[in-house]
Amino acid sequence: MRGYQQPAIRPAVSDAQIAFRALSRHRRSKLARAAATDLVKADQWGRGGAVTAEVSTALGQALAALQAKGPKK
Repeated sequence: MRGYQQPAIRPAVSDAQIAFRALSRHRRSKLARAAATDLVKADQWGRGGAVTAEVSTALGQALAALQAKGPKK
């Protein structure tokens, strides 16, 4: 049985990426549009996948702006 084996390398995921994955699909697509990318690349970034540095910083800034607004009342 090989179920106990796991990959040797796991992507390092930041708190911002975890928060991004917790958002709804609609909110993620809005943030991706604000970062001038598509939802596929944004979701790759949320999983810790390989994306360009420009996309990574733009998504991080868009998420920080969303979190600075606070929850809707």
